[in-house]
Amino acid sequence: MVIFDCNGVLVDSEPIAAAVAAEEFSRAGFPLTPDIVSRYFTGRRTSDMLAAVEAAARRKLPPHFASRLTAATLSRFRTDLRATAHIAHALTWLRGPKCVASSSPHERIQASLETTGLSRFFERAVFSASDVPQGKPAPDLLLYAAAKMGVQASDCIVVEDSASGISAAYAAGMTAIGYVGPRQDANDATKLVAAGARALIVDMRQLKSTVVALRGW
Repeated sequence: MVIFDCNGVLVDSEPIAAAVAAEEFSRAGFPLTPDIVSRYFTGRRTSDMLAAVEAAARRKLPPHFASRLTAATLSRFRTDLRATAHIAHALTWLRGPKCVASSSPHERIQASLETTGLSRFFERAVFSASDVPQGKPAPDLLLYAAAKMGVQASDCIVVEDSASGISAAYAAGMTAIGYVGPRQDANDATKLVAAGARALIVDMRQLKSTVVALRGW
């Protein structure tokens, strides 16, 4: 089975999400830039990000901040979000079962897939870190997805764009492919390899051949 992260892998959401988060944090009196949000929280659960910001600032975010951030993010996604280049091609030609395992809440995952027309590839095979005790880099979400799909962890390949996601795959005993998107650089690629990526791709048209090379599918 191939397990896909959503943000930055299936959809080009990271710049949008980071910009919206920075806007909402700053509006609430916690001045953060999109670069800081991306650098420290890419691949992490929203709840973990909020807890980290509160700990760093030593004060609480305003009541209902999480729901306001979610609403603002979904609103921007519905107008600006696009699928990752060539991902529909990769999903069409990739044999075998596949699913989504994302740090985002279910409503954000569903909005992302529906807005970009990718929901047809996964039906109900969509899993969120909201369903497990610990988010990435812990392996909980990936092990949960494999168990729900009835597949052994050792028979899973994970496609991730963040070091935390690759670390989660490595901890779960799964084979990890690192996706280095057009907004990433050599430093990002180095981090993916250091976290345990067995292979790197820079174009989703490379995915099928990379899966075949790794596992012979």
